[in-house]
Amino acid sequence: MKQNDVNWFRPLWRRVLVTGIVAAWCVWEWAFNRDQLWGLLTTALLGYAIYSFFISFPKENPTNGNDTQPPPPSEG
Repeated sequence: MKQNDVNWFRPLWRRVLVTGIVAAWCVWEWAFNRDQLWGLLTTALLGYAIYSFFISFPKENPTNGNDTQPPPPSEG
């Protein structure tokens, strides 16, 4: 996953929302449309979303409130 994608998906609510939409689509395909091809595709997509957003997603480094970035250079 690209760093820009990781930064955009950093908030948990975005990952939960995308995974929830895919899960709803998967249920729709299996329960109402009964289409095996799209059912299998959405099941695979749901598995990929769960794996990449919750299992292998890069964890944030815990911070203790201290700034880890150096101060900006002073002008003068």
